[in-house]
Amino acid sequence: MSDAAPIDDAAELTRYIETRYHARHRNQLPSLAEMAERVENVHFGDEDVPEGLSAVLRRMIGEMEVHMKKEELILFPAIRRGGGPGIENPIAVMRADHDDHSAEVAEIRRLTAGLTLPQGACGTWTALYAGLDEFITDFEEHMRLENDVLFPQFEAGGVAHG
Repeated sequence: MSDAAPIDDAAELTRYIETRYHARHRNQLPSLAEMAERVENVHFGDEDVPEGLSAVLRRMIGEMEVHMKKEELILFPAIRRGGGPGIENPIAVMRADHDDHSAEVAEIRRLTAGLTLPQGACGTWTALYAGLDEFITDFEEHMRLENDVLFPQFEAGGVAHG
């Protein structure tokens, strides 16, 4: 599979999102949370330490797992069947979840001063911020594909709306 999202085929786009983004987030977040915890413990008291970052990431792991399961078990199968009456309801829930996730990303940016490493940052801290940058980039594209490409096709006025 190429890395280009199949934006013209809603069913294929749901599969792409699951394999490209859901699987990746499940892989990214636990190691990022562990690195954040290490940085917070080792550098406790440093003025630049992203205190509370590991807690935000651990909370995101749980929230995103629930969110992704709702997509994988309820919404995406409905989309693959062509949508239908009432599909706007789970889409509205997913959009609200995305707003919550965006607030968590804003908190990550706040805690890390926009992913700005302090002078002389250790290897773990450097790897953490690089990993967070990759996660946030992936995550924002994931949400954009759902909010701006996939969901509008099944909301009022969308072409695939049943």
